[in-house]
Amino acid sequence: MGRFALGAVLLSTAVLASPALANSDLIKLHDDPNNWASQSGSYNAHRYSKLDQINTKNVGDLKVAWTFSTGVLRGHEGSPLVIGDVMYLHTPFPNIVFALDLNDENKIIWRYEPKQDPSVIGVMCCDTVNRGLSYADGKIILQQADTTIVALDAKTGKEIWKATNGDPKIGETSTNTFLIAKDKVIAAISGAEFGVRGRATAYDLNTGKLVWRAYSVGPDEEIMFDPEKTMSLGKPVGKNSSLNTWTGDQWKIGGGTMWGGWSYDPDADLAYYGTANPSTWNPAQRASPEGKPIDQKWTMSIIARNPDTGMAAWAYQMTPFDEWDYDGVNENILADLDIGGKKTPALVHFDRNGFAYTLNRHTGELLVAEKYDPAVNWATKVEMDKSSPRYGRPEVVSKYSTFANGPDVNTKGICPAALGSKDMQPASYSQLTGLFYVPTNHVCMDYEPFQVQYTAGQPYVGATLSMYPAPGKGNMGNFIAWDASKGKIVWSMPEQFSVWSGALTTAGGVVFYGTLEGYFKALDQKTGKELFRSKTPSGIIGNAFTYSHKGTQYVGVFSGVGGWAGIGLAAGLTNPTDGLGAVGGYAGLKSYTNLGGTLTVFALPNKQ
Repeated sequence: MGRFALGAVLLSTAVLASPALANSDLIKLHDDPNNWASQSGSYNAHRYSKLDQINTKNVGDLKVAWTFSTGVLRGHEGSPLVIGDVMYLHTPFPNIVFALDLNDENKIIWRYEPKQDPSVIGVMCCDTVNRGLSYADGKIILQQADTTIVALDAKTGKEIWKATNGDPKIGETSTNTFLIAKDKVIAAISGAEFGVRGRATAYDLNTGKLVWRAYSVGPDEEIMFDPEKTMSLGKPVGKNSSLNTWTGDQWKIGGGTMWGGWSYDPDADLAYYGTANPSTWNPAQRASPEGKPIDQKWTMSIIARNPDTGMAAWAYQMTPFDEWDYDGVNENILADLDIGGKKTPALVHFDRNGFAYTLNRHTGELLVAEKYDPAVNWATKVEMDKSSPRYGRPEVVSKYSTFANGPDVNTKGICPAALGSKDMQPASYSQLTGLFYVPTNHVCMDYEPFQVQYTAGQPYVGATLSMYPAPGKGNMGNFIAWDASKGKIVWSMPEQFSVWSGALTTAGGVVFYGTLEGYFKALDQKTGKELFRSKTPSGIIGNAFTYSHKGTQYVGVFSGVGGWAGIGLAAGLTNPTDGLGAVGGYAGLKSYTNLGGTLTVFALPNKQ
C-alpha cells in the first residue's frame, strides 16, 4: 500500500476515534476545574472554568492572596499550571521552571534551570518569551529557547528525556508550548523572520523519540498532504499543492513557522494549529517569474492533522501571498455553534489579518468571515460565494497592497499593523453566553519593503515598519465580545494600549484579562461593565488563569512587560522602527510600567 493510500485509511478511521483515545490523564485533569492543567485550560481551547465562587456580585472584593517573583526581567507570556496541590511556573529565557507546594505557603519544591548558549537571544524575533509548560502522565514538558525539549519528573524535577527540535545557528528557536494528544508531544518551531522552514513535530511522550515531522511548505510527502484526501474548502488540494505556489527553491527558506495556540478534537481525532508568514516580508521577492502574486501555500494557514500519523485532513489559507506579515498562528477555538439554525462543530479563529473566521472543524468548510476591528482596511471582505473561483479569498485593496505599490515604496495607513488585530494572546469562549472574548490591537502601520539577501542565521525580513494608533480616539486596543455565528461585535471596551494578555471566562459570569500598563481587570460577560481592576508590578502580557485549592477559588496572572508590543522596554530599544516597527508605536509604555516578572494571585478576602 502506498504512502498516501495508507494515510487515507488512517485518516478515515481517525474520524471514528473515541475520546477515550485521547490522553486519559489530561482529560480527567481538564474535567476537574480545581486544576489548570494546560495552557488553554482544555483541549477545545475555551479558556473557560466551571468555578463560580468568584462571580459578578463579589469580584469587586478580590484581594491579592499571594505573589511570587520569578527573578527574570523579560516578557512573561503564558500562565502557570496547577495540578492537584502543586503549581508549576515557567520564565522567559533562561526558561527556569519552579514547582510550588500550595499546601505549604507556596514553598519551592524544586527548580530546574537549563544551561543554554545565550547567543540564542540574538535570533529570537520578538523578545525572549516562553508561552508555557505542558503536563501529562506525571511529566512536565518544557520547550527551551534553543529548541531543546525536556521532560521532567513532575514530583522531583529530574530529567526523564531530552530531544533537540531545531538549530539556533540557522535562526530556529522555540517560544511555544506543546499539544499533548494521547502519547504524542507535538512541538513547533519559530524563526520565519530568519528564513526558517516551519514544521510540526511529534515526539513520543514516554521516550522523546521522534514519531513524525510535517512541514508547512514543500513536497507533498514532506508536508504530509494526501493530494486526493486532504481537503481545502471542500475540494482535494491536488498534487504539489504547496510546490505549485512557490518559485524555484524558495520554499526551502519559506517560513510558515508555528508559535501560537493548539487545540484538539478527540472525537474527530484532529489537532489544529496555524502557520506564520512566508519569508521574506518583501513580497516582490516571492512573486512568480511573471511578476504576479502567488499563494505560497501553506503559510498563513490553519491545518488539521491526525496526531498519530501527522497526515493532514484539511487546510485553509487565510492570507494568500502575504504582503503585511499577517501570521496565521493564532489559536483555534473549538465550539458547537448554532449557524443558520443548525448545530455545527465549529472552529473559530481570530486572525492577525483582522478577520474572524468560523469553519466546520471536521471538514474545513468556511462558514463566517468578518472583520472584528472596524479599522481593518487592507481588504474589503472575504469572498463567501462558494461558486466563485475566489471563494475563501480576501478582496485586497490596491491602495494598501505593498506588492502593487512596489519595493522601496512606503505604503501608508495599512490597518491592521503587522502585529495584527490580534496576536497570539488567546481569546476565551464562555459556555454561559456562547460569546467569544477577544483581546485586540487597534493599530495601523506604514510598510516599506526592500531587497534582502538570505544568509543562514541572519534576519531575513526585508521591510521597514512604523506603527501607530488606528484612526479615531487614539486608543491602541479594545477588548471585545464576539458572536462567531453572526460575525458581529456584541460590545467593546477601549484600552489605551493593545490588549496583549490572554482572556479567561468563568461560570461566575466574569471575564478576566490584563493590560500593558499592568492592570488586571474583570468585566461582566454580558455587558462589558468593568467590575474590578488591580495594578500589578509590571505590564501584563501573560494569560489569566484560575484554580481552586482547599475550597477557595483563586485567579492569577503573570505580569512582566515585553513581547512584541513591549520589546522597546524589554530590550532597551529606542529607534522607532526597531522591534519590527513596534518600538515607536509603544514608546509611551515607559511612562506607565517597568520590567519585572511576578505572578499575582487573587482571592476573595473571606475565603483566604
